[in-house]
Amino acid sequence: MDTILIILGLICCVVAVFGSFLPVLPGPMLSWVGLLLLYFTEKITINYWVLGLTLLLSLLITVLDYVIPAQGTKRFGGTKYGIWGTNIGLIIGLFVPPLGFILGPFLGAFIGELLYNSNDKDAAFKAAMGSFIGFLISNFMKFVLCLSFLILFIYLAFKYYC
Repeated sequence: MDTILIILGLICCVVAVFGSFLPVLPGPMLSWVGLLLLYFTEKITINYWVLGLTLLLSLLITVLDYVIPAQGTKRFGGTKYGIWGTNIGLIIGLFVPPLGFILGPFLGAFIGELLYNSNDKDAAFKAAMGSFIGFLISNFMKFVLCLSFLILFIYLAFKYYC
């Protein structure tokens, strides 16, 4: 049973690293579920404080994932149209790898801001940059957290199980 839990936990952690870039997958929480599965094994001992701290970090990063792009857009003078455009551009950009993933959120925010105010292209560009920068920051935070949890998972699995 331990082997099954470890394999499922590893799958969760690896998928979570990819989920840190894909809006469809909840990267930080999925990574935490991988650590939780490791906690339920008999051979591997994880302190419940570590499990609680990683849960708090996952929840914090999940909340910040929604706050940071919105704040980036607002800070650069954007509107909710820019935020929606960023998310739609990201989803469309996933179907055009690898440049679509990078350019999709920016172009989506730019088009969204132009739909809101078609007269001011400079303001739309500035808001799109803010939304894009916020998007990059939040994805980088999720990636670092999920990668850290994956490294912790592998370390604990090899230390106690192998």
